[in-house]
Amino acid sequence: MFKPLITTLLAFAVIGCAHQATDIMPNKDFSRLQQLSEPAPVAQRIPNEREYHGRTLSDPYFWLKDQGYPEVDDPAVLDYLTAENTYFHKFLKPHTALVDTLFEEFKGRTDEEETSVPFVENGYEYRWFYRPGEEYKTRTRKNLATGEEQIFLDETKLAEGHEYFVLGDWEVSPDNRLLAYSFDTSGDERYQARVVEIASGEPVEPALTDVQGEVSFSADGKALVYLLLEPEKWQAKNIKVHQLGTPQAQDNTLFYEADDGFFLGFGKTSSKEYFIIASSQGEVLESYIVPANDLFSEPQMLVSREAGFSQSIDHAHGRFFILANDTHKNFRLVSVSDADPAYDKWQTLEEGSDAVYLMGLQTFDGFMAIKARENGVEKIRIRDYRGNEHEVAFPESVMAASLSHNPEFKQDFVRLDYESMITPDTVFDYAVASRSLAERKVKKIPSGYDKSQYETRRLMATARDGARVPVSIVYKKGFKQDGSQPMHLYGYGAYGSTVTPRFSTTRLSLLDRGFSFAVAHVRGSTMMGYPWYLDGKLEKRTNTFNDFVDVAKFLIDENYVAAGNISISGRSAGGELMGAVTNQAPELWRSVSLGVPFVDVLNTMLDASLPLTPPEWEEWGNPIESADAFDLIQSYSPYDNIEARDYPPMLVTGGINDPRVTYWEPAKWTAKMRATKTDDNLLIMRINMGAGHFANSGRYGRLRDYAEEYAFMLLAHGIDR
Repeated sequence: MFKPLITTLLAFAVIGCAHQATDIMPNKDFSRLQQLSEPAPVAQRIPNEREYHGRTLSDPYFWLKDQGYPEVDDPAVLDYLTAENTYFHKFLKPHTALVDTLFEEFKGRTDEEETSVPFVENGYEYRWFYRPGEEYKTRTRKNLATGEEQIFLDETKLAEGHEYFVLGDWEVSPDNRLLAYSFDTSGDERYQARVVEIASGEPVEPALTDVQGEVSFSADGKALVYLLLEPEKWQAKNIKVHQLGTPQAQDNTLFYEADDGFFLGFGKTSSKEYFIIASSQGEVLESYIVPANDLFSEPQMLVSREAGFSQSIDHAHGRFFILANDTHKNFRLVSVSDADPAYDKWQTLEEGSDAVYLMGLQTFDGFMAIKARENGVEKIRIRDYRGNEHEVAFPESVMAASLSHNPEFKQDFVRLDYESMITPDTVFDYAVASRSLAERKVKKIPSGYDKSQYETRRLMATARDGARVPVSIVYKKGFKQDGSQPMHLYGYGAYGSTVTPRFSTTRLSLLDRGFSFAVAHVRGSTMMGYPWYLDGKLEKRTNTFNDFVDVAKFLIDENYVAAGNISISGRSAGGELMGAVTNQAPELWRSVSLGVPFVDVLNTMLDASLPLTPPEWEEWGNPIESADAFDLIQSYSPYDNIEARDYPPMLVTGGINDPRVTYWEPAKWTAKMRATKTDDNLLIMRINMGAGHFANSGRYGRLRDYAEEYAFMLLAHGIDR
């Protein structure tokens, strides 16, 4: 439900100017944003009480969940959301110049004609580019035999007439003749899938509907594999095989998941010989294998859910290579024959380690590439099939590195993505034989960027229980470590998803105005290994919130910032974090930005009719079945712990079509907070009435959203230019 793609202020690949607005310091009175002179919207209170485990749960804003959901047409609900949006825009109106300035800075860092590094697959070279002023990518491919290049996917054209457009997935058939792609035009993540003939651009049949997003051709190119969403639910129970030219209603079921508590997915191995089917719930993943050339065969179980562990799988040379956390939580590397892949036949190639967390792998013809994290630092390792191994040497020690798109099984290099908090997104090709990195692309910042003007450090904060929490921080040279300058502190901390020390062009607009920017790598992520994730879930969930507050207090004690001069933000489960730490220590924060925030945890986990709730019980607990889980969640659920006290200024955002964090969570938080808090600090909410979890879909539309969010934060610090 809330699993992110880490679309955060930290990870946005958006763009600005390092020199247009420099060293603008805030007013020193630490003045806060105040409510507008005109009355703010007031949501009606309607009594609602429900009984669980002998406990009464009272929720006077329960009505903000439209009972006809996923259709949202209740006039009272729409009127309230509209009133909040109107109030938000009234706040923005006097600050249009600041929003415009930020937008132009962001846009100035945008390469209008950005293009990708080409990749080769099956005799064609593929790339994408932006045309000047366009919001979406144009994708082309060149026939390496003839040199002919053609546009095969024009996202701008596909987006015409739609307020929202997202390309979900695409794949070219093995014979290079057909293109399959999926797209979403509402933000509800209920995709359509279309198959077209590349030469003519004409569809070969009607679009498939209710697709989760992923699409993949069979080995002969005559069938398409996809996930079918349940009617009026945002959960896939079926992996379907669609024979081209036949009605969707006749599609064969490759796999059916009967348990609502499991997420379903599939993928093709690097060898392209097998499909892997995965059904997962929290730390447990059940996997099956199906030959790509025989999709009507019975899936063969590789690991059962009863085994109770997770794994990632690839294939090469008649063997499966598996990372599994069955014997160690940080995973071991094993191998087994594809002819007899029984668990008792698995052979350990590398044992699990307390210090090294094995995160992912990809097989190639001559070697495999493994991503790991050692004591919180990312590593890429190359291992051949005889067991010889070496590590890729990167230019910085604190950075983010990952396996990029490597579609060809037979290649002698590995494409890697690389960046740090001061190094823009970089694409490297790593030549395995010579052990050398070739730089293929560095993100271009047209308005200018001088890396030497910025500094980044990794710090370690001690949490209240003694845990050592990593902190990544960046600032402009000349930063004074005397507590006088403002800070933006970011966090997430759930599902094992980790916010790594990445580059952000929008962030430059903060650094150039005197801010430091820090990321608290709290428990609930896997920054320090898989146990770091386990220490931030279920009964240990409050470690995540405590870590964030303790990191802030550490940064205050170390004179990076003063109490009350820290603006904080987080999205989705990171929005839950924002709500929890706002309740725990409101005096520390200058402003709080809660993006699509999962703040109504108890009510959502009590609502089994929401299709994505049952799979989440392994992350948060099941308060329907367990009184202990009910009490625990109620003790920290941000919405349930709003008190009559002073709170800092807050910006809350959401999307009416969001299937992950439903719109009523930010709406209920805003309504209850406004009715309960005792201060006059600004509280505003922006609900996107035409999008979902990921807000605006176009690159310039997103920049405008970020400009509004940054303007709120800057104004909270007394910065108006």
